[in-house]
Amino acid sequence: MTDRPPPSEFELIARYFAPLAANAPGALGLTDDAALAKPPSGHHHVITTDTMIQGVHFLADDPPGLIARKLLRVNLSDIASMGAVPRYYLLAFSLSAGIGESWIAEFAAGLKADQDEFGVTLLGGDTTATPGPVTLTLTAIGEVPDGAEIRRSTARAGDLIYVSGTIGDAALGVRLLTGEISGLSGKAAAELADRYRLPRPRVTLGPALRGLATAMTDISDGLVADLGHICETSGVGARVEWARVPLSTEAVEAVARDPSAVQIILTGGDDYELAFTADPESAEAVESVALAAGVPITCIGHVTDTEAVAVLDEKNIQIDFKTIGYKHF
Repeated sequence: MTDRPPPSEFELIARYFAPLAANAPGALGLTDDAALAKPPSGHHHVITTDTMIQGVHFLADDPPGLIARKLLRVNLSDIASMGAVPRYYLLAFSLSAGIGESWIAEFAAGLKADQDEFGVTLLGGDTTATPGPVTLTLTAIGEVPDGAEIRRSTARAGDLIYVSGTIGDAALGVRLLTGEISGLSGKAAAELADRYRLPRPRVTLGPALRGLATAMTDISDGLVADLGHICETSGVGARVEWARVPLSTEAVEAVARDPSAVQIILTGGDDYELAFTADPESAEAVESVALAAGVPITCIGHVTDTEAVAVLDEKNIQIDFKTIGYKHF
């Protein structure tokens, strides 16, 4: 496709984004000032918003389709972390000079691919131009039965701590892409970069944990920081064993080459895995629903009453961190 300038605002919406809203009657064809949405009887809407800025949350040369899919997926991860099912999303974007129609077409195609995969539909949004970097904001809307949502504030001392998937891949991936670390095999570097560019939101596992997880969050700022959010709001602490934290073969390679990669893995963020707590008596049921959801989970420690997160190494010595997670300000 020739990278010509984008069409006018309304033509752009009609050409690339109205088709994404076709399955949502409440979107009204994106022809009105606002959309209509109503949850089923006995349910609440669960609503979350994330913003991604070029040069901060994605790289200027990242493929537009992958940028779109990451933008949607980081929000779906928030919905999953509360045990909700995603339904709709709103999109607002500010495009900088030099962004042509082919970029927009690829971006919309990425959204379409993930709409098909995750069963969500565009409901509305806004389009603007900016003299600054590309700025993308997406609001996801999910549904959860009344009173069934899983919050951060309800962990209890004695609960087990679980994480889904593997930890640290995305944080290693972005540092490889920006040249902060190097020396890994080409295959390992490609796998880690993919984990950074394309998160795997656990939209099946999250709702399956309703009634089993006592508290839950997704891991966006880093494992230590996000467990700290659970601990702070629940008034508890956490004891995590580094040896039990699940790593991909690529992350194992990174640690073998440079042991300081442990810091990146535990605090780097962008995992978009779930971290949750559960009563030990629910362990068998938790394992069962994770298996049914097709998502690997690992018990990495337990909740304490010390109101702090402690990560212990193989010698049972607490690991000190330069920073506990990503800082937005």
